[in-house]
Amino acid sequence: MLERTPEFWDAQAATFDEQPDHGLRDPAVRAAWAGVLLPLLPVAPSSVVDLGCGTGSLAVLLAGAGHGVLGVDLSAGMVAAAEAKARSAGVPAEFRRGDASHPPVPPASCDVVLARHVVWALPDPAATVGRWVRLLRPGGLLVLVEGRWKTGGGLTAAECQSLVLGHRRHAAVRPLPDPALWGGPIEDERYLVLSAS
Repeated sequence: MLERTPEFWDAQAATFDEQPDHGLRDPAVRAAWAGVLLPLLPVAPSSVVDLGCGTGSLAVLLAGAGHGVLGVDLSAGMVAAAEAKARSAGVPAEFRRGDASHPPVPPASCDVVLARHVVWALPDPAATVGRWVRLLRPGGLLVLVEGRWKTGGGLTAAECQSLVLGHRRHAAVRPLPDPALWGGPIEDERYLVLSAS
């Protein structure tokens, strides 16, 4: 089980971006994520909530494309790093400390809920996905980036899709094997689950 205390993630904040897919420092990795995510989203500006946003790399990427983004993370250290990243990039993303399981976001208040590598670590993923769906306006988009790691942790695409289908009629799986997204080749299952209704 993934360690979920704020103190653990506070301690990770300073080095979190050293992983290519965390920091998106490499222009090729950043471009690969932009190429995956931006075509999926509504026309900017849309309202995006990035749950478990970490150091805010995806939030800043989407804000730079004109979307209104709120990032939420359990760790004050991660939120501080995300705020600094947004300032450095000159984008108006907002960040807030909070638990992704119970987001500090009003119901029916956003167009997109995004979470990357969060669902697999939740204590009650089915209930949490239900709460996330309720954050969306009618026709809103749920975007989950997950994986079944070579270490044995994580969720298979079928498991993640099933969680979403417990709350919505449709959930499409898109594999994400492209090494450009991760900064190198991968040996495990990585994917995106997209649900528009």
